[in-house]
This record gives sequence, structure tokens and C-alpha cells, in this order.
Amino acid sequence: MNMYTAKQVAELIGKDDPEFQLRTVRYYTQIGLVPPLELVGNKRVYTDKHIDYFRAILTLSKSGETLAAIQTKLQSLSSEDIARIGESLHLYQSKQMIGNETFIISDDLIISVSPRISAELRANVIETVTRMIKEDGSR
Repeated sequence: MNMYTAKQVAELIGKDDPEFQLRTVRYYTQIGLVPPLELVGNKRVYTDKHIDYFRAILTLSKSGETLAAIQTKLQSLSSEDIARIGESLHLYQSKQMIGNETFIISDDLIISVSPRISAELRANVIETVTRMIKEDGSR
């Protein structure tokens, strides 16, 4: 089990999002967005589980969720699901998304396409995925 101080958490998550600060770590901890700290000896520490939570919180907040909605959502998820959400944080980085075109296929599916993809391929992908969603919904 890896152990971290609040400052180490801020530095680690700050690599993914430079706007993430030590005060954010403390605030999210204070309001209960992350699980209580682990007690090791006489010290309270963050663990890898907390890192997963912070990454998931960032991912969900970048997707437009409020902190209250995030808190509710995280309470109903397994540790594996929380880690999986956090692993997709890179998809929400502004550098990557700014240049891409976004297509809403359905309430459950959004496609982000790089401008390096040809117009013909982009149209084929959108058409194919849209058709697959319609076929799946008609069953």
C-alpha cells in the first residue's frame, strides 16, 4: 500500500491537471468526497484508493458533474469502477479535446474525432455507429 501526504497527492494529481492544488485535496477531504484517511501508526495518510477517487472526481467534474452529484455517484460505485473512471481522465484534457470535433450520437454515446481523420472516414464512422445504436435499440 502506497502512502501519501496531502502535498504528495496534490503533486501527483497536479501532473494530470495543473490546476489541482493542495487546497483542493484538503477541501475534497473535508467535505467527504474521498473516503476517510487511513491511520498508519499515529499518522493519517492517503493511499492509492484516494488517488483513484481524486482522479475520478476530476474526470467527472470535467464532464460537467457537480460536486454533489459526484459524491452521490461515487458512493454507489465499486473501487474498480472508481479506478476505471479515473483512468479516463486523459480523455478530458483540454489540449486533446479543443482540436477535436464532438458528435453526440445518443444520450449514452458521444464521439470525439481528431481533425487528422479524413472527412470520408469520419462520416463513415458516425454513420456506422449511429446505425449500430439504432439496431441495438430496436431489439
